[in-house]
Amino acid sequence: MIQLIRRPSSKIAIRQLKLREKLWPDLDKKRLCLRKERDGFTTIPRTMPLILSIVDSMSKGKPLSSTYLELWCRAHDECLVTLSKQEELAFHAGFTGQRAVTTWRDRLRSIAQLGFIETKPGPAGELSYALLVNPYQVIKKHHGHKHSGITEAAYNALQQRAIDIGADDLD
Repeated sequence: MIQLIRRPSSKIAIRQLKLREKLWPDLDKKRLCLRKERDGFTTIPRTMPLILSIVDSMSKGKPLSSTYLELWCRAHDECLVTLSKQEELAFHAGFTGQRAVTTWRDRLRSIAQLGFIETKPGPAGELSYALLVNPYQVIKKHHGHKHSGITEAAYNALQQRAIDIGADDLD
């Protein structure tokens, strides 16, 4: 079988590959999670750690980040998540026990109230579908409204990281 070798598409990727080859010259690529060569990966913002931190700080003592990240990990490029397996979604977000689904639904509603997702009813009840909204735009809106959960330091860090990676969503 002929294996196609993909050429890196950017100068950064070329530099990173050269460095990786120098540091790990005998690397077996099967040990790596290469999203363009394997199934089971999704695209998330490179600023996701900062976004998750901000989401949690906006939620007044109810951490939302595990629920929000689970949604992102289930989404494809259409930004739509079907919520029919709510017990599974709750478990994967870290909720167990008798109140797992109830707690998960509560967190999902909180994420929706903050505007990071929109939900629609369907066969699984009022929370059957979720649309992932651009988190940069949501955070920018809340920052403009002086939401107490978004510190100036966190927002500035998000702006700097967005500039570093070439994301213009906060402009």
